[in-house]
Amino acid sequence: MRINSMPVGAHPITLSITRLSRASQWILKRHRKFTPLLWFVTALPFVTLSFNSFAANTSEAEPELKIQESSVTDGPYVFLDNAQKDTAYWICQSELKQTPIAKAQLTRPASCGKLPEPHLHTLAATVEPDTFTHVSKIVALSDVHGQFDVMINLLKAHKIIDKDNHWAFDDGHMVMTGDMFDRGHQVNEVLWFLYALDQEAQAAGGRLHLLMGNHEQMVFRGDLRYVNERYQVSADLLKRHYDALYNKNTEIGQWLRSKHTLVKINNILFMHGGISPEWVERKLHISEANQLFRQHLDDKKADLKKDDLLNFLFFTNGPTWYRGYFKDELKESDIDSILNYFKVEHIVVGHTSQEQVLGLYHNKIIAIDSSIKNGQSGELLLIDAGKLTRGLYQGEQVSL
Repeated sequence: MRINSMPVGAHPITLSITRLSRASQWILKRHRKFTPLLWFVTALPFVTLSFNSFAANTSEAEPELKIQESSVTDGPYVFLDNAQKDTAYWICQSELKQTPIAKAQLTRPASCGKLPEPHLHTLAATVEPDTFTHVSKIVALSDVHGQFDVMINLLKAHKIIDKDNHWAFDDGHMVMTGDMFDRGHQVNEVLWFLYALDQEAQAAGGRLHLLMGNHEQMVFRGDLRYVNERYQVSADLLKRHYDALYNKNTEIGQWLRSKHTLVKINNILFMHGGISPEWVERKLHISEANQLFRQHLDDKKADLKKDDLLNFLFFTNGPTWYRGYFKDELKESDIDSILNYFKVEHIVVGHTSQEQVLGLYHNKIIAIDSSIKNGQSGELLLIDAGKLTRGLYQGEQVSL
């Protein structure tokens, strides 16, 4: 298994018995005379098995997610071969299929099921501006974590996309403040949808801003603790580590590596985690930070820790991990100092889960991680002519 986790299909009861049995064997070798205590220790695995087996069969036991290789349908994963063609891989009921995609072809039908069809960009991934003015309307959401259906339903409910999942927000700007990866089972669907929406938004005069969160960074540097079980199977079938499915030699990986970590639109600053007072003390600029994030996305954690500035940017007090707004660490005057530094009136963040879109410090900080990751519901933030509005899951709108 290429991901550091429990093997697919393994049950925690089995693993516990194995460990306890080994402990019992060690005790028996060390002590030839049985005592009541030793009898108890030796019998403990069987007692544990009986109890856990009973619990597993009761209505109160939480069902365990088990994914068999034969049930996995996934893809596409498009690898960049040369200037003339790419190669797309699909997994169809555990069967690996591959097909070349000529650069001139651009679109390739899915090999099976209802998987995304890659509509390859006509232009190479380029770095866009990170500051925009005179934007008429904005929508923002965060921490989708592979919950494709919830995201789609929410965007449709507020007419950001049409019934066929195409861009319908005219010249508006849509901001995803990070964490598309991990937890959920439809990460690939989320990414291919956003990849296509990026093209459609620009064609309509709008923009999609896809910002990097801490989970994108984790996957890129090989920290795979939160990868869904479905993708453990996919990675094995493709005979690659999961992070290699999105490296710089893949279509999606190359596209993601062109994206920013922070973006400023009108009088609002967006990022995944937040801006700590340390940023202001270091006198950093948005463009400088975005460039450093792009340059070092694939660096290992140990290497990032060696550099003072990179250690700040990528970890606890940096813009993808900071949670200080939710811990009563800051006074409102501290928030004002941060806003004044960037010449903005609001900072919009995800990362720290809430039950709804939430305004803090008199709406100077707006938290938009509405727990979409749970796969049940969610909200988005709508900004029109400076008015801040919660977009609820069924399409209702409530002033913030």
